[in-house]
Amino acid sequence: MKRLLVGIAAVASAFALAACSGGGASPANVTGGGAVEAGAGGGAPAVSATSSAAPTTSSAPATTSSPATSTTKPKPTTTKPKATTPKPATTKPKAVTTSADVPCAKAAAASGTAACVDISAHKAWLLQDGKVIYGPVSMLPGRKGNATPTGSFRVLSKEKMHYSREFDNAPMPNSVFFYPGDAFHTGSLKTYSHGCVHLSATSSLKFFNTLHVGDVVQVVP
Repeated sequence: MKRLLVGIAAVASAFALAACSGGGASPANVTGGGAVEAGAGGGAPAVSATSSAAPTTSSAPATTSSPATSTTKPKPTTTKPKATTPKPATTKPKAVTTSADVPCAKAAAASGTAACVDISAHKAWLLQDGKVIYGPVSMLPGRKGNATPTGSFRVLSKEKMHYSREFDNAPMPNSVFFYPGDAFHTGSLKTYSHGCVHLSATSSLKFFNTLHVGDVVQVVP
């Protein structure tokens, strides 16, 4: 049995050697290290040991990167308009009436409270120690034939509500008498009086509350 196995091994070894040497036939043209030319003998052509493979120069196509087109939209300018500070109103201050503007020298020179009446201008003032504290305000004097007396006088009396006996008990609110029968009081600023000085309700109340008995009242034409 051992002899049979040894014999089979020897045959297999001889077959392997024969396969590697081209089946024992003399090659017609041997090139290189035992490579067989195609078509010579019945063995499979051996691959040449010196494979002169051409060097592969892998030239990858250059990628020409085109510049990326920016798709970001430009931000809108959000600059807010400057707030314009409104200019302050240039309203002229009201002219302050001084004693120099009052045509009553004696009333302006008097100490304490005093009154001044300008018949031609239909204006009246109140003064305190020569300074104007009220006015000018509108007034209406006596009519023709019953003119308001002119000159320098003093307050004689005061009555909150006086009734004129001479003119059918006509009411005379806020009466301040500076001449017998003639006084400052609330009256029409469209109808002339019979010698009194007509004032508006507001002005007559101011005259009544400000003037005292004995104060100077000057009336100029």
